[in-house]
Amino acid sequence: MTSSAPPPDPDKHSADPSGDQQLSARERNELDELRHRLSALESAGPSGAGPSRAGPSGAGPSGAGPSGAARHHWLRSTGSVLLILLASLLSLLAVVSVWANSIVRDTDRYVATVGPLAGNPDVQKAITSRVTTAVLAQIDVEALVKELEQAAAQQGAPPKAAQLLGDLSGPITSGLKSLVSSTVQRVVASSAFDTLWVDANRSVHSALDKALTGHDGGAVSLKNDQVAIDVGPIVAKVKDQLVSAGFKPAARIPAVHTDFVVFASKDIGEVKTYLRVLEILGNWLPVIAVLIAAAGVYLAVNRRRALMGAALGVFAAMLVLGVTLTVARAIYLDHLPPGASDDAAGAVYDALVKFLRASVRAVGALALLTAVGAFLSGPSRAAVLMRTGCRRSIGALRDVAVSAGLPLGAVGGFVHRYKRWIGGVILVVAAVVLFTWSYPTTAVVVWTVVIVLVAFAIREFLDAPPTRPA
Repeated sequence: MTSSAPPPDPDKHSADPSGDQQLSARERNELDELRHRLSALESAGPSGAGPSRAGPSGAGPSGAGPSGAARHHWLRSTGSVLLILLASLLSLLAVVSVWANSIVRDTDRYVATVGPLAGNPDVQKAITSRVTTAVLAQIDVEALVKELEQAAAQQGAPPKAAQLLGDLSGPITSGLKSLVSSTVQRVVASSAFDTLWVDANRSVHSALDKALTGHDGGAVSLKNDQVAIDVGPIVAKVKDQLVSAGFKPAARIPAVHTDFVVFASKDIGEVKTYLRVLEILGNWLPVIAVLIAAAGVYLAVNRRRALMGAALGVFAAMLVLGVTLTVARAIYLDHLPPGASDDAAGAVYDALVKFLRASVRAVGALALLTAVGAFLSGPSRAAVLMRTGCRRSIGALRDVAVSAGLPLGAVGGFVHRYKRWIGGVILVVAAVVLFTWSYPTTAVVVWTVVIVLVAFAIREFLDAPPTRPA
């Protein structure tokens, strides 16, 4: 006998409550993983048309040969590579431009850069030597000896005693040098010097722009291919200390303006021009670099791999910049004027590029973490195993929590429905935080990534689709 019942309709299975939303957590994770891998394979471009889709002589249904599609992909790939390379180069210039702009425009940043130099032993030693030389140059030892001879004669000293005083110019000079040097050391090592140093640099910060643009004047000047800081106020402080200590001839010391050389090079004019251009670009160059990188990723055939390439390109640019800073330090020390302290000059250079190096490390860390994230989102076996392990672990924790009475209800359904949108919002918020943070450090980047991972873990934990009644 044959049954009169109609055959089962396969379309009715879609309405069966035993469908996707009735799967177990493990099965749902595996299904999501398969969908993700299929999406990644589809985004990698066409895998080749089958014989049923090919026309005569291998032509596609529209009549275009495979060479047209290959040429189209080649153009997209070439354009993407060029844009990513340009973005990597601009990222290097962007970090330098932000640093140059902050040094010129941000007084607090400039003071935070040069302020610690007041307590650097090498800088203190160099300033002590420079100020001591400047003070001694204003004291006429021969005139002091003659005054001593005249005073001795007026007091009725024997002629031989006056003659002996005339032979004491050498010891007197040595004693004066010791007195002045010890006084300068006390001034430079005191807290008053720290205050004087910071206040002076803060009050004359605007003169740094003159140094970069080539105008002279102020406590920071550019002349004779040198960037120099006037330490005249320190000489005045030493003069007051000597007078207070009873050395009356120090009162005759006039106002002295002497320079502490920060940088000297025959190429300083060219360096000044480059820094000025970067200072004008300011904070626009990072935005331009990001937009060009985004265009390169969007144009690529495989956008995930393009994102990895862009991130690694930026990381390589930061490595190059770090090496360049090290090489530039050696060049900087080689171009110091004769008699300058290499240790003090090295300390000054390290202070000036301290925040630049911090930015290099922060951008490099962000680029490397982005490349790792792009790799882990791909279809490779290692990435799939890691994602599956994390999802199963979080899913098991969610099942335990739900079994213990944790109601997810509408929250779980909402997260399940808008899961991708929530992930996008998390990434956008993280990007906004990093872009608006003033001078982010490596710690800021790492903590931002940690918070993003925690947010994604919470999203996965709350991802519980509503169950339908059987």
